[in-house]
Amino acid sequence: MSSPTSAPDRTDRDPAIAAAAQRLSSALANRRPCAPIRDLIAADDIESAYRVQTLFNADRPAAVVGRKIGATSVAVQTQLGVDQPDFGVLFADMAFGDGETIPMGTLLQPKAEAEVAFMLKSDLADGDLDIEQCRAAIDYAAPALEIVDSRITGWDITFADTVADNASAGLYVIGTARRTLDEYSPVDSTMTMTIDGEVVSEGNGAACLGDPLNAVAWLARRARQFGEPLRAGQLILSGALGPMRPIAPGATVTAEIGELGSVTAHFTSN
Repeated sequence: MSSPTSAPDRTDRDPAIAAAAQRLSSALANRRPCAPIRDLIAADDIESAYRVQTLFNADRPAAVVGRKIGATSVAVQTQLGVDQPDFGVLFADMAFGDGETIPMGTLLQPKAEAEVAFMLKSDLADGDLDIEQCRAAIDYAAPALEIVDSRITGWDITFADTVADNASAGLYVIGTARRTLDEYSPVDSTMTMTIDGEVVSEGNGAACLGDPLNAVAWLARRARQFGEPLRAGQLILSGALGPMRPIAPGATVTAEIGELGSVTAHFTSN
């Protein structure tokens, strides 16, 4: 099975895989959403979807800096019409700092999610990859906003569509707070997200696969299965703590995540 973070491979023997990746790449390059790719691969063909993701990501010039887990909360699964998590790749050019202004022109149809981010201090490649091993591998936690952004028109996606589309990854913003897991319990987090001061999403740590550390363990096992284990120095976005919400031009989005504090993103008006 192809790996989403292996050395760039710009070919695939299956013309349907290549066509699907090209459709997504054109949408990204032209800033114009495309039709779903489920006319090219089956809506439940997960292996082919990750092959498309690998090919779609191969032309990205920026360095890989981590992974994101998608569809970890029931609320988001319901919003997307899927029933299981997926994962994608984080690139260096996706990152914005707390309080920075994000150009809306770099996005197609963005939505915001509030999440807990984790920085790894050691590899997650061997062993059981259970919660305790993952906990020991984490350097710190930080508050995060993920700006998800489907390349597919109207977010008309099946599970295979979103997997192929790099798990609908767009951009992300990491807050300034840093807490070790001796200081902070992710499962006990409460989350409130506002857009322009209005509360639009609420949730908690338990909404993320029961515990954000469960999500990290799930990702560690899946990443190893795909031949690219998680490594020290990688950033992990562990998944939404509540429903995602659309972002309008000119908006300001802030997430308050318990003891981790807040993280804010501003967006240009055009």
